[in-house]
Amino acid sequence: MKRFLFLITLLLVSLNLLSHPWKPSHYVIVDTDGGVDDIKAISMLLASPDVRVLAVTVSPGALPAEKAYLKVKSLLNSYYHEGIPVGINRICKFKSPEFTLPLQTQWGRENNISAESAPDFIEVINDIIEAEKTKISFICLAGMSTADNALRNIPGFGKQIKDFIWSAEGTEDKSGFNYNIDKKSSVNMLRQEIPVKIVRSCSLAGNDFYDAATLESLAEIKNVYGKKVSYFLNLPEAGDHGFPFAAVDEMCAVFLHYPGLFINRTLGNVSDCTPSDLPGLRESVIKILRGETVLKNQVIKEFPADPSFYFDDLAGSVMEIMEKYGPDEWDAGVIANELHRHLGTFAILGVKMGIRAREYFDTGVDEFKATSYAGSVPPVSCFNDGLQVSTGATPGHGLLTIINDSIPRPSAEFTYMNRKIRLTLKPEITQRITSELKEINFVYGLDSNTYWELVRKNTINYWLSLDRHEIFEIEEIR
Repeated sequence: MKRFLFLITLLLVSLNLLSHPWKPSHYVIVDTDGGVDDIKAISMLLASPDVRVLAVTVSPGALPAEKAYLKVKSLLNSYYHEGIPVGINRICKFKSPEFTLPLQTQWGRENNISAESAPDFIEVINDIIEAEKTKISFICLAGMSTADNALRNIPGFGKQIKDFIWSAEGTEDKSGFNYNIDKKSSVNMLRQEIPVKIVRSCSLAGNDFYDAATLESLAEIKNVYGKKVSYFLNLPEAGDHGFPFAAVDEMCAVFLHYPGLFINRTLGNVSDCTPSDLPGLRESVIKILRGETVLKNQVIKEFPADPSFYFDDLAGSVMEIMEKYGPDEWDAGVIANELHRHLGTFAILGVKMGIRAREYFDTGVDEFKATSYAGSVPPVSCFNDGLQVSTGATPGHGLLTIINDSIPRPSAEFTYMNRKIRLTLKPEITQRITSELKEINFVYGLDSNTYWELVRKNTINYWLSLDRHEIFEIEEIR
């Protein structure tokens, strides 16, 4: 019966997704204390295209807030989500036990990251509240200090928050770690009027939630989120400790997507949410990490990965491009070049820049405004076709503006949540590509089939060799 209910839940979610082709169902702010289970929870929220992580705040708990900040910031940087703001709760005076495992576990490279200059959580949350008018779920993976102080100190916060989803051990548990990080805030939050949904850890499998079959499914996930979680669970120290194989804070991510997998008991504004379907919960973790929580396309379910589907000169590179740069870049590249009516280098560069900008802010399509400085004169203007396909910032949506300067250049500005960045193709790469095109044009002319054959060949090579994480200069404007 539980399996039947799980399948019905998934079906209803899938049908609902058809009615909102671009807008995610969940906008969230996440508060974490740097516990190792938070690697899984945060990665799952980032992996889901049906969730938009607007900000992360860190507070004392498993680690001191400043050390948790290093973990979180390094994790976001490893996913190239540098644009997700991270704030520190310096109000809470809880003395962290500095648990050994979370202290020693590397979430990412911590080089050149300092907590001293990190913004205060009040500032970060206030900026989000001013910029985003959609109702927000506040996910508490630690104590309730951040939520309580935000509610009392940020104007409009209470009206903007839809619910608080708190990882703890039920409404009656007063001895739990998260409850006692800031007992006063815990009491305050359970008395206020906004719904609090307390999500318990999964006791159905103890420390064996991630059994052999689940670990095998994790290892097959090719995106960065699945790889990170799989790598973490395969660390020797994770196996020695045992706790990482339990499902604790990540149950909040599962509950957000599939509340029907939990037994929910509600009294007043507080709900006690207990995991109830072990096979369904395991399947959901894999589904979320795969990013299969929303239908991404509007006409076809997915682009074929079979190289034989594509022309011979591209077929040999299909799997390598997908493996190196992911399905989003591949899919956008295919659409852009069909729109463009030939394989073009600048069109592919526009695709790569658009995907990189989306990564930076961790957005889907149609979620920011873009201003391109590539102008309207080929070949540089071909960049605009790739840019609009990869971002959804199209003229039809009113999200793309093209500037015609005297010297067109493959550069664009992206505005999201009152923040703006500029991405520019590195000058040496621009020079190399434009020189090649001029030379081919000079020798063969635009009306020659040889010209277009060489352009196509060069484009495939550049698509394969140019890593979007290495070829752009990124500047934060505001």
